Amino acid sequence: MLLGLVGMDVCAQARLRQEATEVLRSQVLQEAAWALGEAPVTVTAERSPRSAGGIHDFYSEGDYWWPDSTDAKAPYVRRDGMTNPDNFTAHRRAMIRFSTIVGALASAYKITGDARYVQQARVHLRAWFIDPATRMAPHLLYAQAIQGHATGRGIGIIDTIHLMEVAQGVMVMMRDKAFDAATREGVIAWFKAYLVWLTTHAYGKEEMEAKNNHGTCWVMQVASFARLTGDERLLRFCRERFKTVLLPGQMEVDGSFSLELKRTKPYGYSIFNPDAMVMICQILSTSKDDLWRYQTADGRSIGKGIAFLYPYLRDKQTWPYTPDVMYFDQWPVAQPALLFGALALGEKGWFDVWRGLEHAPKEEEVVRNLPVRHPLLWF
Repeated sequence: MLLGLVGMDVCAQARLRQEATEVLRSQVLQEAAWALGEAPVTVTAERSPRSAGGIHDFYSEGDYWWPDSTDAKAPYVRRDGMTNPDNFTAHRRAMIRFSTIVGALASAYKITGDARYVQQARVHLRAWFIDPATRMAPHLLYAQAIQGHATGRGIGIIDTIHLMEVAQGVMVMMRDKAFDAATREGVIAWFKAYLVWLTTHAYGKEEMEAKNNHGTCWVMQVASFARLTGDERLLRFCRERFKTVLLPGQMEVDGSFSLELKRTKPYGYSIFNPDAMVMICQILSTSKDDLWRYQTADGRSIGKGIAFLYPYLRDKQTWPYTPDVMYFDQWPVAQPALLFGALALGEKGWFDVWRGLEHAPKEEEVVRNLPVRHPLLWF
């Protein structure tokens, strides 16, 4: 069913979007100026000797897995919530950098209309998706591997959440004449191939069925990439999955996410999952199928999820649960749930808290769990 919320009128929403643009303008232009001078760095720039894949294959390692202190040759052991600093992270960092560059350039283009930003973004897009020497293969067979256990896992699909702002940036820029047809077609072909892998490979199917934030992020990514490629079948599938699986299967009636609260980082995970759900609503909502106002028969809705979290974003000292074992002090930042929820549901208080939080976090773990760092792309 749909909520009877009115939200903001069109003029008030436009004013809030303009206010958000002014909050972010200086940061966007400064970041884009940096991006104009950066050369591409793709997965081919560095390879781990522990990877079972080739030079074009994305590789990462399970964050919470460590060498066995009693036997250096034994399979790794799990320490939940504790990130192993010796993991191979070069491909993750390269993808986040790529996302940052394209996100900044596309945001600056949206503000200024300057084609220089489009031309520079093309260089990076061609390197990652088209150039045979440097492109990334459109799969994640070797993501979040665990030494002695697995050469890759479905859970690793969450690593490509950072390609969402690449896809969204392409949508913003591709109508400019500086964005040539060959680049547009090459990029879209890559995302089409990746969507086939995400929806047919056993790893993708496994991740789709995950009961926590991993299942949410599968839907979020598929929705983002399907919108770029124009795959209406997948867009419909993702809308239905949000309504019939994610909301009733993950959210409690009070708006909390119990599986995230059970983790060793309950605060960070309780922020991350609503952020991902909010982006699903932002990407998939239409005038005929408004996910922002959808609620289950017993009242679960994205608005209730944001409302549950809001007091703890406004004042973390009120958090009544166990603090995170790592990075508790680095959260929250300017969470997209607050901004897009405010715009869609008319909660000015959410916007005010978003405005006062950190918009350019530097902590790598925070950035890794913040796929939307360029909100202007999504307006």
